[in-house]
Amino acid sequence: MGKKGIFSLASILIIFGAIVSGCASGGPAPAPDTKSAAQGNGAGTAKPTKEATLKIGAAAVPHAEILNFVKPKLKEQGVNLEVVVYDDEGQLNPALKDKQIDANYFQHVPYLDSVKGEKGYDFAVTTKVHVEPIGFYSSKLKSKDEIKEGARIGIPNNPSNEYRALVLLQQQGLIKLKDGLTTYEATPKDIADNPKKLKFVEADSATLPRSLPDLEGAIINTNLVLEAKIDPKSALFREDSKSPYANVIVVRKGDETRDEVKKLDAALTTPEVKKFIEDKYGVAVVPAF
Repeated sequence: MGKKGIFSLASILIIFGAIVSGCASGGPAPAPDTKSAAQGNGAGTAKPTKEATLKIGAAAVPHAEILNFVKPKLKEQGVNLEVVVYDDEGQLNPALKDKQIDANYFQHVPYLDSVKGEKGYDFAVTTKVHVEPIGFYSSKLKSKDEIKEGARIGIPNNPSNEYRALVLLQQQGLIKLKDGLTTYEATPKDIADNPKKLKFVEADSATLPRSLPDLEGAIINTNLVLEAKIDPKSALFREDSKSPYANVIVVRKGDETRDEVKKLDAALTTPEVKKFIEDKYGVAVVPAF
């Protein structure tokens, strides 16, 4: 073999040796893929919050509006609040009993007490939210002093609100009820003294705003006043803030311990909700917490 062949063979051996040496020494090992490892064994991955749905039936105003105000806050806490508005409030308790909804928000305790025995409701009250001071409204009169003898006055025909209306008239000195009425129930038959010989038209609460043109006045629940676009400040007189008729959250007995119900109660009784109620409704709706 000539010198040229020897030189070429030596060059090949040197290059091959360098390659082998490089493979043996390696160099710095690559950093472990910690992200992939974490994903593989589940470490370091935040577990998604399990969302619970709470379906609540409500009157349109102000109940559903207040519920929708707290809805985003509850969403942050893992509660999907589904608000179902019932035009016929008389269906809200049957819907709760039949498990069509998880809770309702439209009534006060005297009303619930007046119907639960007859209907067999096994319900629990979880929290008080607001009072809607019931008031006397008229499209004809400007003051209480204009109520004349024999005036036709509309009042709700359900037991608890009828009593409530008559008590308000008594507080204003227009009638006097019999002594010993302790069950939050009364009708015009329980009036002991009626100096102006007022005539009472007992009607479904929801029809009273529409009946004002045919009456000298009517005692109407504030939520119905708001729905009818009547200015609540136009009441000739109304209940004061000491009214026992706070609207409450009602659930089936046993459900008051559910986590999502507790979160709802807490969300509805915050300073933010109090301010929302006061700013939006003024005298028409009064926080009860």
